[in-house]
Amino acid sequence: MILIGQYDSPFVRRVAIALVLYGITYEHRPWSTFRDAEQIAPYNPLTRVPTLILDGGEVLIESTIILDYLDELVGPATAMIAKSGPLRRQALKICALATGLNDKAVSLVYERVLHRDVSSTWVERCQAQISATLDALEADRRSRTQPYWFGSAIGHSDIAVACSIRFLREAHPALFDERRWPMLCDQAARCEALPPFQSVVQPFLPPNQPSTSRQSR
Repeated sequence: MILIGQYDSPFVRRVAIALVLYGITYEHRPWSTFRDAEQIAPYNPLTRVPTLILDGGEVLIESTIILDYLDELVGPATAMIAKSGPLRRQALKICALATGLNDKAVSLVYERVLHRDVSSTWVERCQAQISATLDALEADRRSRTQPYWFGSAIGHSDIAVACSIRFLREAHPALFDERRWPMLCDQAARCEALPPFQSVVQPFLPPNQPSTSRQSR
């Protein structure tokens, strides 16, 4: 398998961490959607990351679809999400909130560094959506007593939220208040202490700087 995209993207990072946790060997091509768009385009005309090229040549796009394939590959006994039922729906909701938060955080990056005239209305809307999503995630995590979101073993929800928190802290440090979201801080710290998280990491650089990647879902 070949994973395209840089690890400063929370979307790419959640896929890479899942690959490591599943023990799946892959080749990493840290291509930027800005700098390396021409290289990505033959595999994904949207020139977005993550893009995963399977051994047989099939190409998967979007982190949720890629993870669904990986879960199918390892089987339900190993997959980091329930096979069906309420627990699966709850986990998918947490993942959707985390990736939606990423969308807003990325939008703010683009607004700040790519647009000459910043829209204060758009910035305020994105910031409000980010805060509301963090509130919802904090409340949900507070209602659970397990070491990880849905039990004693790490799942896709934990990975998605931890990657989102790291990206938000690096891209918009003023937007994350540790006193307001202590459960999320603890959750992220627990994940970031694990070797797979420490091995799959890259400092964030905005898209107008030389060694940058940019995002997908």
